[in-house]
Amino acid sequence: MELLQLHYFRTVARLEHMTRAAQELHIAQPALSKTISRLEEDLGVPLFDRQGRQIRLNAYGKAFLKKAEAALSLLEEGRREVADLAGMEHGSIYLATSTLNRLSEPIGAFLAQYPKVNFRITQASMEDMGQLIENGEVDFGFTAMPIEQPGICALPVLNEEVYLAVPSGHRLAERDSICLSEVAHEPFIGYKEGYPFRKMNDAFCRAAGFRPNVVCEVDEPTAIGNLVRAGLGVAFVGACKGDAETPLIKLRIDRPVCQRTFHIAWLENRYLSRAALQFRDFLVRHFAKLQ
Repeated sequence: MELLQLHYFRTVARLEHMTRAAQELHIAQPALSKTISRLEEDLGVPLFDRQGRQIRLNAYGKAFLKKAEAALSLLEEGRREVADLAGMEHGSIYLATSTLNRLSEPIGAFLAQYPKVNFRITQASMEDMGQLIENGEVDFGFTAMPIEQPGICALPVLNEEVYLAVPSGHRLAERDSICLSEVAHEPFIGYKEGYPFRKMNDAFCRAAGFRPNVVCEVDEPTAIGNLVRAGLGVAFVGACKGDAETPLIKLRIDRPVCQRTFHIAWLENRYLSRAALQFRDFLVRHFAKLQ
């Protein structure tokens, strides 16, 4: 049994799709299938149920996955402890986040102080982020919603006011603030179903007594800003800086209170390198200065 087999197996087990797993691992699908087959031969049992092109993790696979994840997590902790002995400047930090625009500035500032630290960043949904943290595949998750899973700690680092962005020439564009109920019949540009911001924004509208008429669903903050500028509709936006050349028209929302809190989350029992601990403290200080 080889370490590479365990790594490949964990990816296939998570995705339950050989082609997508091969793409994520950057290897040819036949090579991945052969590696999994050799692992099953070594164990003497099939780890997946196969029906045509569909694969599903079976009872043997689920039992073995728990042990494989524990083994890989311990080996990764060992590697990171050894790296720590070489000094923080050689450390690595693994992040999962649902939004990248809040992190670009603090990561840049951190790297200015510690240029030899390596970052690996994965954009993930809330569900995937919790799984990545629990499996020990990332040090931290950065999210606007707390991850409510046993063993995962979360620290609030940024409280952000939410504004309503409107196009130039909109009937409310000259206002400084509004009550959210005033735009109950406006077309909204929003995030796709399942995104944390979508759930929060829908909750703001419910508190104002209406359901938003979402005419366009996207998965990138920059797309929302561009579509508002184009006049397609209005949208909820944060207080972070946008395009300085064509700034969004942002209206403060008086009622209801519209705020979101960003958290940094980590697995309580996971070993965190000196670089990771330093970054967590740096992130707290960075956002504290902004507020």
